[in-house]
Amino acid sequence: MNILFVHQNMPGQYRELVQWLAATGQHRIYFLTQRKNAPDLPGVETRKYQTHRTPAKDAYGLSRVWEEATGAGFGAAVAARRIELQEGFRPDIVVGHVGWGELTFFKQIWADVPIIGFFEYYYNLTGGSVGFDPDEPISDHAPFMMHARNAVPLANIETVDLGHCPTYWQRDRFPRSFHDRMYVCHDGIRTDRLRPDPDVSLGLGRLSRELTRKDEVVTYVSRNLERTRGFHIFMRSLPRILRERPEARILIVGGNDVSYGGKSQHPGGLRAEMEAEVGKNLDWDRVHFLGNIPYPLYQKMIQLSRCHIYLTMPFVLSWSLLESMSMGATIVASDVAPVREAITHNETGLLVDFFDPDAVAAQVVKVLANPQDYAHIGKAARDHVVKEYDFLTKCLPEHIAQINALVPLDKQIRMPGS
Repeated sequence: MNILFVHQNMPGQYRELVQWLAATGQHRIYFLTQRKNAPDLPGVETRKYQTHRTPAKDAYGLSRVWEEATGAGFGAAVAARRIELQEGFRPDIVVGHVGWGELTFFKQIWADVPIIGFFEYYYNLTGGSVGFDPDEPISDHAPFMMHARNAVPLANIETVDLGHCPTYWQRDRFPRSFHDRMYVCHDGIRTDRLRPDPDVSLGLGRLSRELTRKDEVVTYVSRNLERTRGFHIFMRSLPRILRERPEARILIVGGNDVSYGGKSQHPGGLRAEMEAEVGKNLDWDRVHFLGNIPYPLYQKMIQLSRCHIYLTMPFVLSWSLLESMSMGATIVASDVAPVREAITHNETGLLVDFFDPDAVAAQVVKVLANPQDYAHIGKAARDHVVKEYDFLTKCLPEHIAQINALVPLDKQIRMPGS
């Protein structure tokens, strides 16, 4: 089969799927992306596209996102047509993310080629991250700005032949009219690779010995240290954790930019803002900011963790939560709807009020002090992820079935053993 993947930040949500398909050696696969440093994946032909237009700095706010999306969409469509004309590649199916408008004009290129679109988020005034934090009140213009952003998914539900959402919470953000045209299935977690390791050890530059599972290691992971992912709440929980557990050591992963939500007004970003707020109450010898680290090092860090903290506003579920569950971590997480889809309190994790850093600290202290009382949670968390989110046994078969339903029988993907 000829398969075209489209995602501005390759490989995005298709990290596992595209590599599995390429490894079969049965398909001709192209990946269209904007990413300048896109990874070189064996068996995948990567092609770059340039957006045809970007909005001016003074572009009208209510149409800015649509202008940006149509610029990306037209640029992607031009690149797709060029691939066919110059390289003879015509896809049997297109699989891509609709969020940035990249797929918007693909039916104008290939009217008869089926498209599966990834629908990640629909902007509503309630139930999501916007307006969730009372310290960040919304403006009078917010309802109009948010609805204007939805022009992209509203146009693309008519572009795709089938929509795809990774979680039910995300699907339910979209209008009910979308639901019958979508299937729900996570991207998939490689639970066969992400396992607990009781013998793991990790060296840090300023420590004279390696950390092991015997140490009271607390971990926090986010792409960037930002409010949407509860970094401010996490930092406010640290004074009590460090005070009550004098052997605890805090490992923090994340950059100092913003992926979601507004920026801190502090010139040094949210990290500097929180250091100024709580820094005088912290033992900095036991707090380690690791920045963005290689994936194998991140994996060791989670395997090492006695207690992993995952805080988020109601927003898209992070891969790191399910990966941490797969590695058997005991997780203290915010009690919000998207997290409750993956974690059951006192069974597969421990849920706390997002806005209560003292409650976060109290729960973490209990886990550090009595790890034997919570040992069952990490095992149950892994069992749950293996059952519901495993890439090879759960998610891959569903994605393949949905692709095969849209292509002729002689083009369909064969699963091993079929």
